[in-house]
Order: sequence, then C-alpha cells, then structure tokens
Amino acid sequence: MTLTVHELQSGLSSEAACELYDSLPAVTVDEILGQWHGSEVPTGHPLDGLLAVSGWYGKRFDSADEVHPLLFGEPGDLYPVNPGSVPMNLLNTLGTRMPRPRIPGVTTAFKAVRTRRHRARLRDIEYRGKVSVAMVYDQIAVIDHFRKLDDDALLGAMDLRNSPQPYFFLLERD
Repeated sequence: MTLTVHELQSGLSSEAACELYDSLPAVTVDEILGQWHGSEVPTGHPLDGLLAVSGWYGKRFDSADEVHPLLFGEPGDLYPVNPGSVPMNLLNTLGTRMPRPRIPGVTTAFKAVRTRRHRARLRDIEYRGKVSVAMVYDQIAVIDHFRKLDDDALLGAMDLRNSPQPYFFLLERD
C-alpha cells in the first residue's frame, strides 16, 4: 500500500494505518536529524484532532541524545515545550470528548511550559516486528516509533501506555 502525505492526512482505518506502517522501511538516527513539521493521521484514535487544536508544530532531532519532542508556535516563533507538563493520560482518556476546532490562546498557554532542555532521546527499538529509530520521552510513558515514507517524510506511531492502538502522525522535513 502506497499513500501520499495528503491521503494520509485525510485519514484511514487503524488497521490500514498499521498495515502501511508495518510495510515501511526502518530509519536511522542520521536519516532523521533536523527539524520536522508534524500533522495527524486520523484513524479513530481518541487523540485524533488534539495536536491540531493545541497548535503543535513538530519535532527537532539535534542528535541521538538531544531531542525537542514537542515544538509549538509558528515558523520564526517556534519553542520547545516540556512534555512532562502535558497531561497525556488525561488527554488520552478525554480525547473523543474534547472539542476539535482550534481554540484561540491554547498555543500561548503552552508558552508557560516552554523549555530549553532537550526532553527526549533517540534509540533503535523493535516495534511491530522491525527495529527502527524511536524517540523515548524522558518524563512520560510514551515512545514514538518512526518508519520512512520517503527521504523527507516519516510515519510515526505513538506508543502510549494504556492506549490499545497506536496514534499515528506524519513528520515532514523542514
């Protein structure tokens, strides 16, 4: 199965997303270094829509041990946020009951938990039968696993504790 970034952003079933993810090649740390703009792959997961509402921009991989996992804002005014201050388990529980339109001021509220410190690292981890680079958060029970769509696009699968299915997202190289 080959889908474009636009087709993935339009959504697909969780089963189809898993099938696509499993078919993609692994990536290495060196292949993903740099800054990436993120978007969601709607699959019916409880978190669908929450990243867009929050104003999430993407991720920045400076080295294997220096990762800013959550960038917020707009190009020219991006800032990293401390993921330990984001209530992921609460968001996962409330996900499908949360409003979906972008809420003014939410992005500004994240400025209160901005950080200068890197809050994640990259490691090779086996997930769904294949070893590929994954981002391990320092403070929360989440691992983001990556597979290569092409040289400038990754399909990510967020493995969140107590979530029965992965949450899928895209990263496109800036």
